[in-house]
Amino acid sequence: MPSHLSADRPAAEPPGRGSVDALISQTRRLKGDVDAVRRDAHGDGSDPQERWQRALYDLALHQLTDIDAHLGQLRDGPSPAPKATETRAGAPASRRGSLLSRVGSAEWNLLTDEASWSGELFQILGRDPAAPPLSLDELPAVVMDEDRTKLTTMVTDCLVDAKPIDGEFRIVRPDGEVRSVHMMGEPVLAADGSTASMWAVLRDVSELRRSQRVVSETRDSLQHQHRAQTERRLAVELQEAVLPPWRGTLRLPHDGPETLDLAARHLPSTSSDLIGGDWYDALELPDGQTLLSVGDLTGHGVAVTSGMATLLGAVRGMAMAGTEPGQLMSWLNQLLDATVQPALGSAVCCRYRPETRTLTWAQAGHPAPLLFRRGTGRRLGAPGGVLLGATSNASYEQAEETLEPGDLLLLHTDGLVPGRTVTQTVNRLLDLAPRFGGARTAQDCARLVVEEFGAAEREDDACVLVARVL
Repeated sequence: MPSHLSADRPAAEPPGRGSVDALISQTRRLKGDVDAVRRDAHGDGSDPQERWQRALYDLALHQLTDIDAHLGQLRDGPSPAPKATETRAGAPASRRGSLLSRVGSAEWNLLTDEASWSGELFQILGRDPAAPPLSLDELPAVVMDEDRTKLTTMVTDCLVDAKPIDGEFRIVRPDGEVRSVHMMGEPVLAADGSTASMWAVLRDVSELRRSQRVVSETRDSLQHQHRAQTERRLAVELQEAVLPPWRGTLRLPHDGPETLDLAARHLPSTSSDLIGGDWYDALELPDGQTLLSVGDLTGHGVAVTSGMATLLGAVRGMAMAGTEPGQLMSWLNQLLDATVQPALGSAVCCRYRPETRTLTWAQAGHPAPLLFRRGTGRRLGAPGGVLLGATSNASYEQAEETLEPGDLLLLHTDGLVPGRTVTQTVNRLLDLAPRFGGARTAQDCARLVVEEFGAAEREDDACVLVARVL
């Protein structure tokens, strides 16, 4: 905008009609081209990126329509004030909608207290043209309460400090409709340098702002989808990096007589793309024993998967150092209690001594292992132990069980059977005892579990670990 005006400065001559007509023709051709591209790119709206692109096309078309209307007004000149009969009850919707995209002008004479409005400004503000224009003191009355200070500051800065006006505020029309108006103006100075009057142009930008909001919302939705996809990919990669890579039967130990036939499966959520904190593990220890563990850290996403990796690393490290399951759970609880992000977890940790076939185990708020023997199954009696992270300085009891050749031990997380209690899940697993009895390997048993529960609609991940005593 040029510097503030002088009262004796001559008004600028409008551009030639032919040059404005040429600009209007160019604008309309461009609008037609954009509309054609938009129609060609139209889809079913299910893709966030597609919705964002369409919103941008709509915004561009809206802006080109405004430019067309503004150039037309520049060519035709300001409209006279509309007849009272057209606006007293409201102009026809089609005419009112077209006028709202145009620009209204006003001048307030500070020496005579007179105000002069163009016809468009009456339409934009929804004012009766038979009524006198609002003075600068009256203008805030049509502005929303939250924006009145903004308007007052702009007008004061213009009149006192000769600063140009360039700002936006919301007005409330007599019918209650709220519209966004952009105002630009300057002071007109008298010969002695004092402010003689102020002129301004006001434009209804409500539809433009609506289109911009749609673009912003669809852009945010697209960015959210990209972030979610990236987070899921990172969580999957982290999960695959820390869980044992074997997918079939594993016999331990690798050196010497084999003592355990192992198999495990991870069952992902079927109703969510988020990755949970479930884990399973089997580790050969330096003293010839075998560590078996399953667990679940509450929540989903990269942070939870990272926390699961931390817990699993701690379990492995403490087990390699010879820590017994009960003490291991106590230290694991302290570790989780000391983390920056509060979390809860459950786990079962077992040490198997092949020379005595003794299973020593502890649990932290987790379903107990199931023992299957000669075609029947039962749940092991659980030693005491609260959820990891539930309370500081918790202690965890241990239990022992002597196994026999052919026994099958099954460890699982609680998301295995969606919508069921732990007892209901255990009962369904125990019903598989006759089929387990006919299976030859741990991998066959794990496959039976997946066939029974794998197709269920689950909201969370689940893990199952099967150990068959040789």
